Amino acid sequence: MSTIRDVARRAAVSTMTVSRVLNRRGYVRPATRERIEAAIAELGYVPNSLARSLRSKQTKTLALVLTDITNPFFTTLARGVEDVASNQGFNVIFCNTDESEHKQDEYLTVLVQKQVDGVLLVPARSVPEPIAFLQQHGITVVVLDRRAPGVEVDVIRGESERAAFDLTSLLLELGHRRIGMLSGPADVSTAQDRVAGYQRAFRHAGLTPPADLFFVDAYTVAGGRRMAECALSRQPGPTALFAANNFIAIGAFHVLRERGLRVPEDISLVAFDDLPPTIMLEPFLTVATQPANEMGRRATELLLGRLLGQNSSTPQEIILPTPVIQRRSTAPPP
Repeated sequence: MSTIRDVARRAAVSTMTVSRVLNRRGYVRPATRERIEAAIAELGYVPNSLARSLRSKQTKTLALVLTDITNPFFTTLARGVEDVASNQGFNVIFCNTDESEHKQDEYLTVLVQKQVDGVLLVPARSVPEPIAFLQQHGITVVVLDRRAPGVEVDVIRGESERAAFDLTSLLLELGHRRIGMLSGPADVSTAQDRVAGYQRAFRHAGLTPPADLFFVDAYTVAGGRRMAECALSRQPGPTALFAANNFIAIGAFHVLRERGLRVPEDISLVAFDDLPPTIMLEPFLTVATQPANEMGRRATELLLGRLLGQNSSTPQEIILPTPVIQRRSTAPPP
């Protein structure tokens, strides 16, 4: 296996000059740089990243811990993270927890053992313990998509409560009163915020939310199916459904279609987070659309700023605008 000394001998330069080329630090004449790069290619030299990390105290590795990598929202967020990290010479480890605290804790333990430089965390539950665990081991953390009560940490999330208020207000303005709320897990802050926005819109209109049309389940297609089935069993039934995320909306839409209900002629449907064209052939669903890519990019920029000593301010909470896009899935009740 070739070493940096072998490269230096082949290129007739010092090891320090080779190191400058490898680390992209310091001036090296273009002709010398070309000679070193040619020697690296000829010898098949691969830098020892472990030795480098021991010297620099950095592994140049970040971790992105997500709750459901199959969700298009998180896939788009992950792309934003990877783009920024790659541009700064950092690698990203992706971890998928499936909203499981046990699986999340196992991943965090492994990440501490691997001495990653920083973690971008979408917590499985809105509790401080996993964040505090990482901080106690000296790992810088940025929380994405969710609030982080009880702990000082950088947070970047969407404007869930306000967007839920806007979505519900849109339905109320169309004349809907029997609006089914298909919520996510009760101990996840995004679900809490969206329920709060839904309820506030009713109060703002001088109305009371229909208690028999409030449901809680997982942020999954299966969860959406179960809640939609329950909502449609109520008498009188709902004239509109509010899905707390895009996967819940897909599950609800399947149930409506199986029952022969047309959207929006028979029932309206709104949701959080847009769906890609591969799932919906054309934009159809009225949604509150969070800027997933921007969320990933800005969170990674903030994390790297902390790691590189460019940001020494106190932890900040950045709330990104979450506009409502009205499309063809909403109409006045029949």
